[in-house]
Amino acid sequence: MNITEVITGRRTIKKFKQDSINMEKIITWFNVARFAPNHRMTEPWEIIIIGPETRAKLNHKMDFGNAPVLFAVLSKKGKTEVEREENIAATACFVQNFMLLAWEDGLGTFWSSIATSPKNKELLSVGEDKDVVGVFAVGYPEEVPTVKERALIETKITHLL
Repeated sequence: MNITEVITGRRTIKKFKQDSINMEKIITWFNVARFAPNHRMTEPWEIIIIGPETRAKLNHKMDFGNAPVLFAVLSKKGKTEVEREENIAATACFVQNFMLLAWEDGLGTFWSSIATSPKNKELLSVGEDKDVVGVFAVGYPEEVPTVKERALIETKITHLL
């Protein structure tokens, strides 16, 4: 697949096969994803691998589609609101890189905001100096949804004089 096919083909997966995934593969994708753009080379992302005990306590309504791998991605807040926003944007780029790498290798992902609640932040031991960008499920897709219609980009462009 070329990069255009990877980007336009990627789907959010909500049901995964139980096939195990080699964690070395996940770490390899993290290593490549870290080349995401980030202002002043802050590399603000942090990763928490979530095990079965913590996963059960998160109590996700769909158990993350039964994905075999689950992790949270955090972003350092920074010293100012501008730095915080830059860090969240950079961390989202890191996440997108990871998701595209997984898709290219035939694995799907699911991005959940479940850990943004105070209770789940505490469960994951997330300090006040971090934002939770998401909890991510990774696995081989059991079902791949069809393409959803997207707005034409021309409807999103404004020209200023």
